[in-house]
Amino acid sequence: MKRWRTDGFARRRGIAAAFALLLAALVVGQQNAGNAESQSSAPASFSREKLARVGDYVRTEIATGKIPGAIILIQQHGQPVYFENFGVRDVESKRPMTADTIFRLYSMSKPITSVAAMMLVEDGKLSLDDPVSKYIPAFSDVKVGVEKPDENGRAALVLEPVKRPITIEDLLRHTSGLTYGFYGDSAVRKLYAQADLFNSDMTNAEFADRIAKLPLAEQPGTRWDYGHSTDVLGRVIEVISGQSLFQFEKRRLLDPLGMTDTAFYVADAAKRSLIAEPMPEDRAISPLTRISDPMMPRRWESGGAGMVGTVGDYARFAQMLLAGGTLDGKRYLKPETIALMTSDHIGPETKIARDYYYHPGAYSGFGLGFAVRTSTPPNTSWPLGEYRWDGVAGTFFFIDPTDDMFVVFMVQTPSQRGRIQLELKTLIYEALGK
Repeated sequence: MKRWRTDGFARRRGIAAAFALLLAALVVGQQNAGNAESQSSAPASFSREKLARVGDYVRTEIATGKIPGAIILIQQHGQPVYFENFGVRDVESKRPMTADTIFRLYSMSKPITSVAAMMLVEDGKLSLDDPVSKYIPAFSDVKVGVEKPDENGRAALVLEPVKRPITIEDLLRHTSGLTYGFYGDSAVRKLYAQADLFNSDMTNAEFADRIAKLPLAEQPGTRWDYGHSTDVLGRVIEVISGQSLFQFEKRRLLDPLGMTDTAFYVADAAKRSLIAEPMPEDRAISPLTRISDPMMPRRWESGGAGMVGTVGDYARFAQMLLAGGTLDGKRYLKPETIALMTSDHIGPETKIARDYYYHPGAYSGFGLGFAVRTSTPPNTSWPLGEYRWDGVAGTFFFIDPTDDMFVVFMVQTPSQRGRIQLELKTLIYEALGK
């Protein structure tokens, strides 16, 4: 499991091509889609022949039975360069994959919650150095779990006081000491697994109070440790705004951006047929957790892993970030806030250690909600400053300011995600001549 997050034009014909390309243009905020022929012409920086290999790769994955279907959107200079639907939403219904298909986003929820939090920072209602206990009193007495030998020489879990409080910045950059329970075998992680937080349904307030009773895996601010930090951040947003996390995000971000199908579950029963499913045998997220039912109403609005959405919705979100916080003439964040979020906050100068399960990988740091490329992997020329994240069900996105480009890939395949992500990224940059 270590480092699976490292990174990760076939022509269409007739009416189908025109519709798909028109929709791609609309969802990313363009005013004129043009005709299919003009939209299918890749910018000079892309090789049309090499870009076709992207589609060939996805079709091979489908033909060999690894995934039911997928959608990929590559956008550069504000225009869709490549937009294609592949295969079916699920193999049982055989409904074709279409642009309005709804996917479980899982951890691609984290950047959305992080942006929502930074909107409150810009409002002056939240500060990065605020202690979390200012908003959630249950965190005032949190302890750190340390394994030490007992009188018989056996490892025992000892609770120690924190050396400093968990801050909002810690929640954003995953240095809070809060972890997950579905990987690793430390004593603290076993307690998280026993708490079965993912399979419990509670309000964000109840979740925050419950997790505050669990020990931290390490002292705040000392180690990047992937976990429930963004879920707690979602509760902070609720306390400040006086609204549920979804109500706040819907009012300030989702509705204004036009992300109409992004939510914490699919509330409209008529949209059940739009939900993408993995292969029947590919539904395990961990030994303890299986892929969720997006139609099930949830009390827990997990800011770290709970959202569902479409390729079009996430494309608008990505374009807003790439454009420095603005889309269609409306500003959501200042450019300097985007720059802060997408700079490395755990570099060597911070002396923050990296957990064994450091998902961004050796060539990336981490900002406020995103992995950030800080060096170039061998045998690639991938640009510095690219930022990204993905979800455990297989979806991923990356934003490349150097090439004025973003990519959104939607698929549901917990078991194949890392391999596919890396292969697609390699093919995309080869098509870009890098």
